Amino acid sequence: MRPMTTGVRTDVTPEQLAAVRFDANGLVPAIAQDVATKDVLMMAWMNAETLQMTLAEGRMVYWSRSREEVWRKGDTSGDRQFVREAYYDCDADALLFIVEQEGNGACHTGEFSCFYRRFGASS
Repeated sequence: MRPMTTGVRTDVTPEQLAAVRFDANGLVPAIAQDVATKDVLMMAWMNAETLQMTLAEGRMVYWSRSREEVWRKGDTSGDRQFVREAYYDCDADALLFIVEQEGNGACHTGEFSCFYRRFGASS
């Protein structure tokens, strides 16, 4: 698949955007899932601005709570995420993005997924 250069969804309605329930800090959890492997890659936060940017650009844009700034996934690492599908859950308080992961992976540790550790004894 080729990365999208224009927005992912031109048919997103104002009502759909208004339905998203942000927390007291103006944030909503956003989960990125790999389109090919179906692996959950990461969870990060979005605010209304970064959600709109993500849907318009077709590339994952998050809100960094630690830096308190907009964060385009891959600007420094090259490990960009391109949106293929976007969903919001039944309570409209969590987002799911099916993405094409470019580069080495989603995790800042170098792992493909941030969910590489599991509870329990090693197998």
